[in-house]
This record gives sequence, structure tokens and C-alpha cells, in this order.
Amino acid sequence: MTMRLQDHKDFIGGLLVLLLGLVTIQEAVSYKVGTLSRMGPGFFPLSLGVILCLTGLAIVVMRKRADSASVPTSPPPEWRGWLCICAGIASFVILGRYGGMMPATFATVFISAMGDRENSILTAAILAFVMCITCLIVFWGLLHMQLPLFQWG
Repeated sequence: MTMRLQDHKDFIGGLLVLLLGLVTIQEAVSYKVGTLSRMGPGFFPLSLGVILCLTGLAIVVMRKRADSASVPTSPPPEWRGWLCICAGIASFVILGRYGGMMPATFATVFISAMGDRENSILTAAILAFVMCITCLIVFWGLLHMQLPLFQWG
């Protein structure tokens, strides 16, 4: 019984995601949806429900195409990646409070990028620098976020 359930877990998971999307859509239409230029309170849940339905449908369709005879073995957990991503999030919390948006963004992206074994220190630094510029333009320049760029203490 467990082997049979194991063979169909992607199919069942896809159906559950599809069902969750349908329930979300059903609840979202009870709110005013609005238009793209004047979104109502039901617009986001409706969009989320449609995305969930499409994702669930894609999982179900891809599972039907997969060959159940060739079940790949799962690789060992990537502890380096987990550790670096968690440390990156913690660094954003600490540096965002005491250092500002730029040091927090740089540290988060740099530390998280080092979780990938294929990244070098140089590529992680370049990625972090580009993300700092992107955050500067989007969050500080366009959205006028109140988080200071740099601060001490």
C-alpha cells in the first residue's frame, strides 16, 4: 500500500494544489474583483487561485508523462545551502536594523549565494552588488521605502 501511495504522491499533490486553487477562486469571487487599473479586494486572491490551479494542473499533467519505472534516488540534503540561506535571512534582520538597507541586502545575497557550491566569492559579490543597485532603484528610488540606506547602530 505504501509503495502504491508513493508512486502517486505527485499526482495526489497536484490534485490537492488544484483543489486549493479552486477553493481560493470560489472565495475570491465573493469579493469585488475590479480591473487591472482599479484592483478590488478580490483581485489578488483570484489571481492566486488561478496560479494555484495552473500549477496543480501542470503537476498532474507532468506526473502522467513521467515514467514510474525510473524512480530517481533523492540526493543527500544540501546542508551548506540550508545553512547559508538561513544565515542570509538572519543577517538581513540584524544588518537591516543596525546597518541599513545596503549592507543588509549585500550580506543577505552574498551569504545566500555562497550556499551554491558552484558560486565563487567573486560571483557571489557581483550578484550581491547588482542586487544592491536593483534594491536602490526599486525600493528606495521608485517605492520610497523608509528603510535608511546606511545607518550606524
